[in-house]
This record gives sequence, structure tokens and C-alpha cells, in this order.
Amino acid sequence: MQGLRTVLRHPSPPSIPSAATSLSHLHESHHVPRPQQTASFSVLNRPPPKYEGHVPLTGVERFALALGSGIGSLINPYRADLIAACGEATATPYFIYRLRRAMLSSPTGRRILRDRPRITSQSLDLPHLRTLGPNTVGGNYVAWLDREGVSPDTRASVKYIDDEECAYVMQRYRESHDFYHALTGLPIVREGEVAIKAFEFANTLLPMTGFACLAVATMKPSERKRFWEVYGPWALRNGLRSEEVINVYWEEEMATDCGELRKRLGIERPPDMRETRKKEREERKKRKDAAKAMEDVAAAP
Repeated sequence: MQGLRTVLRHPSPPSIPSAATSLSHLHESHHVPRPQQTASFSVLNRPPPKYEGHVPLTGVERFALALGSGIGSLINPYRADLIAACGEATATPYFIYRLRRAMLSSPTGRRILRDRPRITSQSLDLPHLRTLGPNTVGGNYVAWLDREGVSPDTRASVKYIDDEECAYVMQRYRESHDFYHALTGLPIVREGEVAIKAFEFANTLLPMTGFACLAVATMKPSERKRFWEVYGPWALRNGLRSEEVINVYWEEEMATDCGELRKRLGIERPPDMRETRKKEREERKKRKDAAKAMEDVAAAP
């Protein structure tokens, strides 16, 4: 009896079933959950957005967006929506991450990523900026906005970049664009935009900025000549040697002298494009008037 109680108290371990038996029980059991198959990412089955306004794209959609918006923006470089879409579609997978690494490698860039400031008419005190000196960053910036008739609110929100932090990096680059105009004095004309885009390409390596330089083919012969001889070399030289302009905390530089900031960043101011274009128009008008006067003399009895 004592031995029987011992056996009952310590039953022998169950035998290990064979592989065939285990598979048979696995298929027959109704309690073993089957792995759920998730549908692949497609046009009809998109993953949820990762941030407000985010639109996930398939690889085919991203390629089509890059191609279509790139061609459209080349035909009409004033289509900001196409330029923005092309910039987002071509920034991944490498280039926007490189730009984020550039920010993470800079103390100021890390602060910008942490604070995530936005450049809008609400975040900037434009009336106060108008009281700053004409040579300050803020005074120059708001004077440039007034002269060109533009607003900080014209920059579209990023939506085609999947990584949320990289989306902010692209947004910051986009909203800083007008400060590059103010810092260099280049106007919003096709010639000025191409020069700025060439500078941005050398500094940021974003593909869209390089594609935008192809618009030089649509410029007038005199403008193309100036680009190849003056503004193109200036853009590449300064974009490559200067600091990463994405790391400028513009909100903290409003009272800084523009010349001082250019010196700190390693950027030389290009020749005044407005003045150059004005002189060209005046010379063209003089030649036209002289030709007309010659025609009048020849037609006189």
C-alpha cells in the first residue's frame, strides 16, 4: 500500500508524442489559433497614417508621383505644389535621412529637432520684424516678403514622407527657403529660383533641388549665360563649402546682421540680380530706341 501511494503521489511523466502524432493533433485541434494573414500594402489596402496629413504610398505610386510632378514643375517652375510633391517623392530612402543625420550631428540641429518650431505668420511677429534694422536677418526677411508679395504661410505641409521625424526635417527645409532668398538677395524670378535651387542642391543634396536646375534650359539666352558664368559657379562653390543651412535656428537670428550670419555660415553674397536685370532691360531699351530712331531717319523724305 505504501508503494501504491508513492506511485499515485508521483505519477510517471507522460510520454512525448511522436512528430506525426503532434502534427495530427495540431491540425485536428480547434483550440490552436491559426496565424492571421495580413493583406499586402496596396492601393486598396493602405496602412494607417503615421502623422496628421500623412499619405502612405506604394513604390509604384511614389515613382509615378516623382515622375509626373518632376516633369510638371520643370514645365512650370512656379507650381509650388508640384515642386513640393517632387521633393517628397524623391527624398527617400536616402537623402532625407542624410539631412536628418546632419541635424543630429549639430547641437543647434538637435535643438531644432527637439523644439520643432514652425515658420508661419503666427509664429513670427512680422510687425516687430519690420521695426528691426534693414541689415538684420529679420528686417531683411520681412522686407523681402513685402517686396516679393509672399507670405510664410504659402508652404504646403509634408504628407508623402513615411518617417514622422524626417517629415519634419523636410518641412523645416521648406519653410526656411525664403530665408535663403533674404540672405542672398536673390529674387523670385526663374533665374533667381534656379540659382537658389543650385545652392540648395550643393548644400542639402536633395534630388528635387538638382532636378530644378534643369529649368535653366527654359531661361532666356542672356539668363542662361549669367547662370553658367556667374550664379551657377557661385551656388556650387558656396553650397559645398558653407555650413549646413538646415541647422540655422532662424527664429534666434532675427536681430543678427546678415553680413555676420553669412560670414559665420561661409556664404558670400552673389552679385545683385535685380540690379543686373535692370541694367540689361535699360540697355535693351536703348538699343530698341536707337534702332527705331535709325528707321525713322531712313524713312524721312
